[in-house]
Amino acid sequence: MTVARHAAASGAAETADLPFEKALEELEGIVRRLEAGNVALDESVAIYERGELLKRHCEALLQRAEARIQTITLGPDGAASGVAPLDVA
Repeated sequence: MTVARHAAASGAAETADLPFEKALEELEGIVRRLEAGNVALDESVAIYERGELLKRHCEALLQRAEARIQTITLGPDGAASGVAPLDVA
């Protein structure tokens, strides 16, 4: 395994257990650092790659949360009769 692949696999493993809020907070910090422009090139590349991992992790968590959201269905009398998946399309 190359050093880059090992680092990517290690980074993915580190993000797997991060809650959404922590991952987003870290991602926002990376964006601020990159926008400030005072980070060395090598470090910029490394934190950009970390940011990509965090972005994918946050997107996956949001997709899972979206899949769990349900809407309450109403019966003919207007009372709640059950739940159905939320149609987000």
